[in-house]
Amino acid sequence: MSFAAVGSLDIDLRRDEFACPVPERNQPVASLILKMSVSLDGYVESPDGSAGWLAAGRSDDSTRWVAETVSNAGAHLIGAATYSEWAGYWPTAAGPFAAAMNEIPKVVFSNSLTSADWGETEIAAGDLAQAVTRLKQQRSSGGYLLAQGGTRFARSLVNTGLIDEYRLVIHPVILGAGERIFTAPLRIGSMSTAVFSGGAVAHVFAAHP
Repeated sequence: MSFAAVGSLDIDLRRDEFACPVPERNQPVASLILKMSVSLDGYVESPDGSAGWLAAGRSDDSTRWVAETVSNAGAHLIGAATYSEWAGYWPTAAGPFAAAMNEIPKVVFSNSLTSADWGETEIAAGDLAQAVTRLKQQRSSGGYLLAQGGTRFARSLVNTGLIDEYRLVIHPVILGAGERIFTAPLRIGSMSTAVFSGGAVAHVFAAHP
């Protein structure tokens, strides 16, 4: 199961409604990290939605790096379609990600879901930026918020300007076409780089250098 699984967000994502309350000065807030897999030519999703390209460059050390990122999160943020897919997979899954995915609290963003049966899951409805701002304030002492999976959801988060850090795993593959999450210039600053034995490379960027 890929952490770049395609998901969609059925919450109101219009850019003119991304305005959100600004926390008071010195008020502690949780950091929001976006982790995505990206092809060498900048796509996060193939034209047909298949996920086979994510195997390119995969290795034990890259898996450990991703598992550490996932396991250290205070909460996982996901879109509605990704939630539907993962909720049917992770409860009975095994492997290095299963415990973290099942035990760490999850927040699914949706205006249509009325219940979430996957353990430790809450539903956030309404304006995306306001909901994320509220979560950053409420979960200021519980570790970072990790968004992963779902191209439309990720792209919408980028547009809010609320992401603090990007963790991008670059896979040695050219897709030629597909979906991107960056649609406008964005100032970022390099924090660290990890080169893995299989050929993938993880870049960590600060969103507000």
